[in-house]
Amino acid sequence: MKCKSILFAAAATFSLAAFGQAYPNKPIKAIVPFAAGSATDQIGRAFAAKMSETLGQTIVVENKAGVNGMLGADAVAKAAPDGYTILIGTNSTNAALKSLMKKLPYDQDTAFAPLGYMGSVPLIVAVNNDVPAKNLREFVDLAKAKPGHVTFASASTSQLVSSEMMAGMAGIQMTNVPYKSGPAAMTDLIGGQVMMFTADFAVMLPQVKGGKVRGLAVTSTKRSPAVPELPTVNEALGLKDYELIAYFAMFAPAGTPPEIVAKLNQAINAAAQSKDLQEKFAPIGFLVEPGTPEALAQRSKLETAKWAKAIRDAKIEPQ
Repeated sequence: MKCKSILFAAAATFSLAAFGQAYPNKPIKAIVPFAAGSATDQIGRAFAAKMSETLGQTIVVENKAGVNGMLGADAVAKAAPDGYTILIGTNSTNAALKSLMKKLPYDQDTAFAPLGYMGSVPLIVAVNNDVPAKNLREFVDLAKAKPGHVTFASASTSQLVSSEMMAGMAGIQMTNVPYKSGPAAMTDLIGGQVMMFTADFAVMLPQVKGGKVRGLAVTSTKRSPAVPELPTVNEALGLKDYELIAYFAMFAPAGTPPEIVAKLNQAINAAAQSKDLQEKFAPIGFLVEPGTPEALAQRSKLETAKWAKAIRDAKIEPQ
C-alpha cells in the first residue's frame, strides 16, 4: 500500500512537472484593454513579440477597449486560468477602476494573478494651437477667468485623473469631454473641438514635435529626457506634490498555476531587459523596471491606495 502511495505521489509530481514544461503548447492571447495605437497597445505588442521568442509560441494581441479598460480586464478575469489568456494591464485596470466605478463585474483585488511589471511613462499636458495660452500658468489663468468654459478630453483613467487632479490643485474648473480612445481625443484636440488633453507620450509627443498641438508640461516629478524643454506641472504652477504617471504590467486570471506564472514572469523580464525594446520606447519616456510577481502584487496594493486618494482629492464621482 505504501509503495502504491509513493508511486502515486511520484506520478502526480511528474504530471505537474510535465504540465509546466509543456506550457505553452499553443498560441497565447494577450488582451490590450485600450485602442490600437495607444501606449498600452504599442508597448504591449512589443513585449508580446519579445516574449514569443522566449516562450517559443506566438502571442496574439487582441484590442478590447471600453469603459477605461474595464471590458478587456473583465474578459481576462473570467478566462480560464491556464496561462493562455493574459492582460496587458495598467494603472487604470489594476489600480484606479475600483475607485472610478460604483460596481465592477469582477473583484479587482482578487481576480488576477500578477505576472510582472513592465514599466511606466509620464503624460504631456497640451492644448490646441488656437488656445491663447503659451504656458501652463497662462492656461490656468484662462480657466480661472472663465470657470467651466475650458474643455479637456479624456479616454483613460490616467488622462481623466491627471487633468482633474491638476484642476483641483490649481483651483480651476474644467469641463470633461470623454472619448473612447486616445487617438480619437487627439484628433479632436488638433481640430479644436476640445481645448486641452493630457495623454501619454505615444499619443501626444509626435503631435507636439510636429507642431500640431502645443505642449505645456509633463506630469512626472522630473523633466523627461525625451522632451527636456517642457517643464513639470510642479515647476510650471509652483506646486510640490503633483505627479501622475501611467504604468504597464501583465496579469493572468486568478488561480493560474505558479509554474506558469513563473514562466511568464521570466519572459516578461527578458523582454524588459531587451536593449532594442528599451531603445524603441525611450523617445516616449518609457522606463522599464523588471521584477517578480510578488513585487507587482505589492505595487498593485500601494497604487490602488494612491489612486483612490487622487480620485477622492480630484472630487471624481464613481460612475
